[in-house]
Amino acid sequence: MRKPNRSFGAALLLGTALAFGASGVAVAAEKPVKGGVLTFVVGSKIPSYDGHQETTFGMIHPIRPFYSLLIRINPENAQSTTDFICDLCEKYSIKDGGKSYVFDIRKNVKFHDGTPLTAADVKASIDKIVFPPKGIPSSRKAWYTQIASIETPSKYQLVIKMKRGLSAMLPALASPFNFIYSKKDLDKNGYKWHKKNVNGTGAFKFVQHQPGAFVEGKRYDAYHVKGLPYLDGYKAISAPKMSVRLQAIRGDRAAIEFRGFPPKARDDLVKALGKKIKVQESNWNVLFGAGANQKKKRFQDPRVRQALGYAMDRWGGSKYLARIAVVKGVGGIVFPGHKLEASKEWLETMPGFGRDVKANRAKARALLKEAGQPNLKVTLWNRAVDQPYKVVGTWFIDQWRKVGMNADQKVVPSGPWYAGLRKTRDTDVNIDINAQSVINPTIDVSKWIRDAGNNYTNHTDDKATELYLDMLQEADGKKQFDKMRAYEKHLLLDMAHFTPGFWWYKINPHRTYVKGWQIAPSHYLNQALDQVWIDPKLR
Repeated sequence: MRKPNRSFGAALLLGTALAFGASGVAVAAEKPVKGGVLTFVVGSKIPSYDGHQETTFGMIHPIRPFYSLLIRINPENAQSTTDFICDLCEKYSIKDGGKSYVFDIRKNVKFHDGTPLTAADVKASIDKIVFPPKGIPSSRKAWYTQIASIETPSKYQLVIKMKRGLSAMLPALASPFNFIYSKKDLDKNGYKWHKKNVNGTGAFKFVQHQPGAFVEGKRYDAYHVKGLPYLDGYKAISAPKMSVRLQAIRGDRAAIEFRGFPPKARDDLVKALGKKIKVQESNWNVLFGAGANQKKKRFQDPRVRQALGYAMDRWGGSKYLARIAVVKGVGGIVFPGHKLEASKEWLETMPGFGRDVKANRAKARALLKEAGQPNLKVTLWNRAVDQPYKVVGTWFIDQWRKVGMNADQKVVPSGPWYAGLRKTRDTDVNIDINAQSVINPTIDVSKWIRDAGNNYTNHTDDKATELYLDMLQEADGKKQFDKMRAYEKHLLLDMAHFTPGFWWYKINPHRTYVKGWQIAPSHYLNQALDQVWIDPKLR
């Protein structure tokens, strides 16, 4: 198995990570076997192939194996928030108090078209993410506001210079969406070429994509890590309906679904398959909520946006929804259990988090009346993905109707849904998720600043950005905690830019013959598939 080239700190386990079969007994490490094709199901379509633009598992699961990253979370310690290893680098060092990151780039890497990789390719890719030209989407651009420059002192060395040292920068660089592209491709074909074309350095080469059906990849024999990958190839089958994905695993037409199933689906598979199924579970770095489109006049009054939150019975709803959906925790904007998370007592002062549901809803009605919108018309812009979008979206609608809102929802496939958020921007209230990878709250919560690439509320609030940067740049832990609260209060109460719903919980049942894959606290992480193997004895 791959050993870390360089790890950063000790592993910090946040949340719960479980790996067990039907009997609940952990399985010891085994010697991998080469060969076989892994078939898995994906519950969403692919908006585009461009990792720098997209934010969905529907792209990551089928496309990530074609690409490499500069650094990545150690796949053998996927629950860690601090254990990073080189992917396209040989080693790296952090200098000048965190103001300079120096990466020595591997000399044995070739793109799938045969072009040798150098530091210039890495620089061109990261430049596209950090300093995108006008009109080129970069969904995580806000993470990198403190990068001053990206330089290549030599053919195989990359240096990232910071405006100031930030402990959050290394996990940000390890984002699984930070695909490294060929500079030749970018120069020759432009910045939009990778939306429809694939040329990476990952463990697998692109074979074909039949839209709405499957993506197919085969082993890249010139992969830069000796002995990997183990698989001959993989096939990612598009299956938007959960019932189809479940039946595929139950009937062994697919081995795994990497995103996650609700508890009942897990229980049904374990009951049906017994020792042929294994289950891994983890807290999930995804916060599900709603964001009002402030381009629409009736949502420009903060009182209207506050009412969206006051209408919700989150504590009661979580008990019900946790049984039927991939959601579990009630919380604010910081990952549950992290040292920067708000206390429950503080959170209960935010709209709709108080335990007195009757009082909360009276407050919502009063705010709507004051704002001149007692029968507010709300159409929720929702995504046609069953778990948990349609389930929780229906719950949102029910909650808003309880305070007199004229609420309904429009459910559309992933492509049109993203287009509504990014292009037309003419929706009412959006299902708005903060789905992140490595647990890195000071960067993760940048979603709601004014110019964030994934901020779909269209607010023009400079104070949100000021509060965020003040928190991000604070070196003292206690002061940073307090500044996180000031930023969170501004987002949830003062301006109500975001209405939180629930944190997700990840459950991955899979066939026992799938080995070498470890669940992470994100459905984006650990999807390179280079270390996954199939045990022929268990087929």
